Amino acid sequence: MSALQVHVDGIGLIGPGLSGWEATCGVLAGRSTLELATPVLPPVEALPPAERRRVGQAIKLAMAVGFEAVRHAGADATPLATVFSSTGGDCDNCHAILETLASADRAVSPTRFHNSVHNAPAGYWSIATGCMAPSTSLCAYDATFAAGLLEAATQVLTSGQPCLLIAFDTLYPEPLHALRPIPYALGVGMLLNPHKTDAARATFTLATTPVAVTPMADATLESLRQHIPAARSLPLLQLLAQARSGAVVIDYLDGLHLAVEVQV
Repeated sequence: MSALQVHVDGIGLIGPGLSGWEATCGVLAGRSTLELATPVLPPVEALPPAERRRVGQAIKLAMAVGFEAVRHAGADATPLATVFSSTGGDCDNCHAILETLASADRAVSPTRFHNSVHNAPAGYWSIATGCMAPSTSLCAYDATFAAGLLEAATQVLTSGQPCLLIAFDTLYPEPLHALRPIPYALGVGMLLNPHKTDAARATFTLATTPVAVTPMADATLESLRQHIPAARSLPLLQLLAQARSGAVVIDYLDGLHLAVEVQV
């Protein structure tokens, strides 16, 4: 593929022991120690009360990192196209539906059914922001972050407009957790722009490559990178946290990965 070049205006992140992009920068830049803990997700205050009561962990996570990235860029969410990328979507909701279907009373609640579709976060985002711009929802197993980044960058360059990437993963309860053992919820938001403005934090140049992926030097961060699809972003985020130019390779397809050159 031809190289794609986009600019990053804003970043958001919530993960285990990572309560926002500023705190994450301290960890990734080596200024603070990561202490793993279940992420604390803020309530989605932008939603009306009725919708707020219906949302679960996945939607709270997606909304939190999306709004943080928008605030970080000093942007307005209303006109932004979006790409939502998640390997499993709302895993708690999926578990609850399967549990109901395996019971004597197989009636699934309308709210659970409504939240079961993979683009539910996109729908709640449009309600919260009033956004009517195009939105894409996708998944690609362990390649979910790279697939989302490529999709968002492609949309940015073909439309000539900014696009907000929201990549997030949550964890399944047992017994599905044994088959897909994601240890913690983690989400990352990136506002990409085709134009370099005063808000730009860095420039990405994306291209596919057969070169091996870039690991994290820290063992704890490397374990997160290996076990949470959205955390495949960590080597890239580390360059941004350190305000350092460089290049990393992120997991994508078997034998074909995503190289990202970063200029800050």
